[in-house]
Amino acid sequence: MYVDNSDFYKKAQEIRTLSKKISDYLINDLSKLKANGAESRNIYFSGDIVQQSTSIYEEILKVKSTKISEKKHSHARTLRWLTQRLLQNCNRLEQCSSNGKDFMLILRTEIHKFKKLQKYWLLSL
Repeated sequence: MYVDNSDFYKKAQEIRTLSKKISDYLINDLSKLKANGAESRNIYFSGDIVQQSTSIYEEILKVKSTKISEKKHSHARTLRWLTQRLLQNCNRLEQCSSNGKDFMLILRTEIHKFKKLQKYWLLSL
């Protein structure tokens, strides 16, 4: 299967945009204090998905701009790690009590599509 690099970059950008929109939606639900006055710890995971999706896109750009093979593979390892962390935080947010948790399924689906593209993209390094 041939994967055009632009498809891979576009998917990363879609995930970044989707993460930001979902996080904005979740913040309204998760920023409310609990009955005991404590904040929801899940609010931090909503910020994490934005940070990780942005970092994924930046790592792709680093791989693209690097000429040295070892550094490319180092950035590729970081990219795989970030993708895995993003999935873990999606799972955590699915467990929270928010109306927006249903959107996490959409994001996870897009991440799985990204991972498939990533697998073929890594072969081209």
